[in-house]
Amino acid sequence: MSTLSAVEGIKARSRNLRGTLLESLADPITGALAEDDQQLIKFHGSYQQDDRDSRELRRQTRLEPDYSFMIRTRTPGGVVSPAQWLALDALARRYANGSLRLTTRQAFQLHGVIKRELKATIAAINASLIDTIAACGDVNRNVMASANPVESAAHALAYDWARRLSEHLLPHTRAYHEIWLDGEKVAGTEEVEPIYGPTYLPRKFKAAIAVPPLNDVDLFAQDLGFVAILEGGELAGFNVAVGGGLGTTHGDASTYPRLANVLGFLPPESLLAVAEAVVTAQRDLGDRSNRKQSRLKYTIDRIGVEAFKAEVEARAGLRLAPPRPFHFEHNGDRFGWIEGHRGDWHLTLRIESGRIADVGERHWASALRAIAAEHQGDFRLTPNQNLIVAGVPAAQRTRIEALLAEHGVSAGSERSPLRQRALACVALPTCPLAMAEAERYLPDLLTRVEALLLRHDLIAQPISLRITGCPNGCARPYLAEIALIGKAPGRYNLHLGGDLKGQRLNRLYRENIAETEILDLLDELLGRYAAERRPEEPFGDYLIRHAVVLPFATVLTP
Repeated sequence: MSTLSAVEGIKARSRNLRGTLLESLADPITGALAEDDQQLIKFHGSYQQDDRDSRELRRQTRLEPDYSFMIRTRTPGGVVSPAQWLALDALARRYANGSLRLTTRQAFQLHGVIKRELKATIAAINASLIDTIAACGDVNRNVMASANPVESAAHALAYDWARRLSEHLLPHTRAYHEIWLDGEKVAGTEEVEPIYGPTYLPRKFKAAIAVPPLNDVDLFAQDLGFVAILEGGELAGFNVAVGGGLGTTHGDASTYPRLANVLGFLPPESLLAVAEAVVTAQRDLGDRSNRKQSRLKYTIDRIGVEAFKAEVEARAGLRLAPPRPFHFEHNGDRFGWIEGHRGDWHLTLRIESGRIADVGERHWASALRAIAAEHQGDFRLTPNQNLIVAGVPAAQRTRIEALLAEHGVSAGSERSPLRQRALACVALPTCPLAMAEAERYLPDLLTRVEALLLRHDLIAQPISLRITGCPNGCARPYLAEIALIGKAPGRYNLHLGGDLKGQRLNRLYRENIAETEILDLLDELLGRYAAERRPEEPFGDYLIRHAVVLPFATVLTP
């Protein structure tokens, strides 16, 4: 029998995620948690971090690292009310670094919360009727749902199912309420986790719901995905897909990105049963000895797609029907005003790297605070780090536009398609895994790539570019036409050849190169593309057709 990983031992000893978190939080000597508790707090929606910009100076002056905590919300489908927006904005200013960050999983992140303020911050988030439980850790994380645009009843149904799925897959432990909300401690009976068991899942688990023709959730990158099938404008059911995942490890060929397999079709009433069956199958069959091999994608590749499908059907007590046809057109957002099916309007705003802050002449935090004070609809975070001001009466459109202009910001429709589509992870200075810059580097990188596009008369061409500080893939880089994946400070692996639908993985083109070489290579390839492309041919498709990179994995729709 393989030896269990150290994290499995931590979970087994944790008393259902309690560990010694209360003692760690009360320890005034250090700004950090005990080592085991640093793992357990992830299940509660937080990561311990430190400021890597100041790490060496603090070491030289015999100070411990500048520890703080990132807090992530559980917001299924990314939907919050104006009151909730204002509450999170106030918390970011009071306890965090003053900014909110919209994630690629339709959640909020607060950065820079110190240990002694951690409990107060999480309690206040809960007071706004948002929580943080299961936002991180070896459990099902925030459930995504198509948010762009909110223009049909189907999107409302997708959000409803995302919410129900998220609630169904929540841990049952009372530890969260005891530690953060001063809930009554459980005594006298042993707690049971009916879905997860005492050691939860072997690794993180991600789920999403997409409504064709939009694949804004990048469904095939998820452990579990549901494709809404509409017939006659009504929801007939879902195609279920399993086994997606993007994280890899540099230099380890046994790790790789993988697109999900479409298993079959199910009626809506079977969604929760099938989801639970997939989760429990991964719980029992996943690798708990090597965390690099513990995601569902490796479980499926080890036992086979058909065997995994049979396991899910047996556990759910049903047979999946053959997949029904569907078609995705793109995985981006559409900016500006879109009319909804009820006659109201939805405004999609481009938020670069999802960072809500007042910087220079662009005061996004102040603008959205002012809008939230008057808005009667809701806010919807998109999977592409953007924001939809949803449910705006036609008569209020002018007022919303005026508030944006007053604070020096706009919807972003005037920006290049490259800049509209670009994604970046947080990376330095707070992410402990980052090997290179991402969010802080993105604006300069985009400016330099835009100059190449202008040179080749391609500035209006939709091109997807994503950058991450490490190979874990938080900004889903392996699906982009152009991806930079951090290898070392100022150096990246260049991947090419994804598509604009989220249905094809890109491939490594050059390894461990700096900006000058990256731009030189892109200059050459964009020049060839401008001269040789077919009408309406995307950049990634051109690269595949001309064998610049060989095709990798592609999802074939039924």
